[in-house]
Amino acid sequence: MKKFAEKLDLAILPTPIHPAGRLSSLLGSGKVLLKRDDLTGIALSGNKVRKLEYCAADALARGADVLITCGGPQSNHARATAAVAAKLGLGCHLVLNGSPGAPPDGNLFLDLLFGAMVTFAPVPDLRDQDETMEEVAGEYRSRGLRPYTIPLGASDALGSLGYVDAMGEIAEQVGRSGPAPDRIVFSCGSGGTLAGIVAGCLVHGLDCKVTAMSVAFPGSLVDGKVAEVFSALRERYIPGLPDHHGKYEVVDGYIGEGYGKASPDLIDFIKEAASLEAVLLDPTYTGKALFGLKKEIERGGISADERILFIHTGGVFGLFPFRDRFRME
Repeated sequence: MKKFAEKLDLAILPTPIHPAGRLSSLLGSGKVLLKRDDLTGIALSGNKVRKLEYCAADALARGADVLITCGGPQSNHARATAAVAAKLGLGCHLVLNGSPGAPPDGNLFLDLLFGAMVTFAPVPDLRDQDETMEEVAGEYRSRGLRPYTIPLGASDALGSLGYVDAMGEIAEQVGRSGPAPDRIVFSCGSGGTLAGIVAGCLVHGLDCKVTAMSVAFPGSLVDGKVAEVFSALRERYIPGLPDHHGKYEVVDGYIGEGYGKASPDLIDFIKEAASLEAVLLDPTYTGKALFGLKKEIERGGISADERILFIHTGGVFGLFPFRDRFRME
């Protein structure tokens, strides 16, 4: 596979593609396959480690001794960054929106377990955390340290290379087992994974529809991030990368009450998926995305006859703060 930049080997790869017959029936689809990126590790489970392999390599090359990033209190990206820092012997400082739970739970508990420092900075929009991260970085520099700041979700051109690689991995897997999926579906937060998937399909010749189920932002904002990342990819890493317009769609009708908030119907769906297929979904990302896929199939926005590859981007630790919402009867 072509090498676009230096990276570390942190994830357990390749992740498998599993059939999900009973889950397909729940979704009302003829055939859904699961790309199990929740199996990239335990502490490092989920899609973010693919991105962090590139970001952490760059941080080490620049002599960094502290990683700084941001997200929500149950951010999978923040938890993965804290785990990567611990694995590499680096410091870690997380800027998280909202306020701490009492006691800390889920990903936040793991952040602290991995030794990360946490600053809570309530902001109306997760994208407004850059200023606080820069203040934190300035404090470290004033102490003679070398901080390395990773943007929200590692959603820049460098981080997105992780999913350019992932599409090459999928192309090899379906090339052996065939046929290729008609559509790739996944949860979409800040947009970097989407940009990498679209670029990866173009680079590796995967001719399929790409549907991003937004869990946080309106489609217009996600489109802006994809355009920004594509421009930087073309400039820095993949000269001649084809245009992204018309190569994907963002479905933003299932965000519900907002990022990190779950309806009773979503909670019931997550429970049913677990009992049918032993697949663990979380209410913030994968559960909301797969529930949205079910609704799209029901309304005819996506054909039940399509061969669908759902990329399970992890997030199991985000289940635990919602434990009181599940009726265990």
